[in-house]
Amino acid sequence: MFGLLLGALVLPMLFAACEKEPAEPMAGLELDFSCDTMAFDTVFTQMGTTTRYFKVYNHGQYDVQVEQVTLEQGYASRFRLNVDGDTHLVARNLTIAAGDSMFVYVRANIRPNESTEPFLIEDAVLFKSGGRQQRLPLTAYGRNAVYHVPTDTIRYADGTYLMDIYGNPYAYSVIDCEHWRHDLPHVILGYAVVDSRSTLRLQAGDELYFCDDAVLWVYDSATLDVRGSADRPVLFTSVRHDGWYDYLPGQWGHIWVSQGSWDNTIDHALIENGFMGIQVDSCANRNPTLSISNTQIRNESFVGLYMQTAHVEGDNLLVTECGTATVVMQYGGKYSFNGCTFADYWHYSSRNNPCVFITNWRNVDNMRYVWPMQAALADCIIYGTREAGELYLELDSTAAVDVRLDHCLVRGGEWDEDPKFIDPSVGDYHLAEDSPALGIGYQYPEGGERRRDRGWRKVKN
Repeated sequence: MFGLLLGALVLPMLFAACEKEPAEPMAGLELDFSCDTMAFDTVFTQMGTTTRYFKVYNHGQYDVQVEQVTLEQGYASRFRLNVDGDTHLVARNLTIAAGDSMFVYVRANIRPNESTEPFLIEDAVLFKSGGRQQRLPLTAYGRNAVYHVPTDTIRYADGTYLMDIYGNPYAYSVIDCEHWRHDLPHVILGYAVVDSRSTLRLQAGDELYFCDDAVLWVYDSATLDVRGSADRPVLFTSVRHDGWYDYLPGQWGHIWVSQGSWDNTIDHALIENGFMGIQVDSCANRNPTLSISNTQIRNESFVGLYMQTAHVEGDNLLVTECGTATVVMQYGGKYSFNGCTFADYWHYSSRNNPCVFITNWRNVDNMRYVWPMQAALADCIIYGTREAGELYLELDSTAAVDVRLDHCLVRGGEWDEDPKFIDPSVGDYHLAEDSPALGIGYQYPEGGERRRDRGWRKVKN
């Protein structure tokens, strides 16, 4: 009996002696990082960046005690940290278990200065463990900008707000067209209005960056005059361009050439990443509401070029990657497009609509309204992923109708051949050397793109 009792007491002691003691955290061991430098894309002063992160790895066999994590420049730094949830300037006494990691989140906010060119700011994250210090550099380029911030809203007489198509009040600012600065980018919030009897003149190299749902509104009796160049097109784009945001549609509103504006011109522009590229409403005189040429409109979550009872002339346009359609001509109007490519290879969701719409009627409360329609498309490519066809044409002939397609390659049309774009999946709409469409559609400008399509060659229609 005594032997059994002794065994019962000794065996647990033996097993206990075999258990592994937990390792004490050790200081001064090497840490690894998920990047060599945390680099931010260009940041507009006063706006701040999106938050990015890197990971800190402990690949060793023992837990690591990190005594502190801080910024090299301390309170003077334009960067801010969040170290595993700790947002203090100095995070202290952190343990990274063996084989584990932790996240460090970083953002930047840059003070404005007098520079008209991008300028570099630098700092570093310091990790101190025992007698050892490791350093991870931080870099960001800052840019000064002119900000257009709403100063008023449109309200009804009862005090309620007039709401726009995005579900927001019409919060607007009026652009000082006479003193527009061409040496700095412009950042637009809300509606930036070109007011009546004013003309906004934009020149080669001008850059306009738009925040969520922001709109450039060309008002009644106002004019937009855009004159870019092949190597320096006027840029209309989203304010965020870090990582995947560089190509993300739907980040801002649109350019609104509203009813009553006149003699609007856009030549050599790049319009991208919005809800709509351009909305053009009813014409105000015999001249085109909009003349647009040598311009690309791309990555629009709804429509690239949206026209209603308007008068528009387009030449050498590339309108691509739109969630609903590249071009809409509706409620009649007068339209002319020459040497354009309307190609839709939208890949963010399914697209069931043709990429070009032409209609002249509308039903409202069981009433049918019909408008005259005149449209001429020559030497154009209308193509995309929709096997059923990429042109929707529905006209009510009770009004005057004249729609013509001359020498146009149309998916689902009389001349339907693969135009052989180089690679639509990455936005390359150059034509292959054996393309049946060489000589028609958008011609890439010299100096502004990788190369031009080769020559002019007549092909069958």
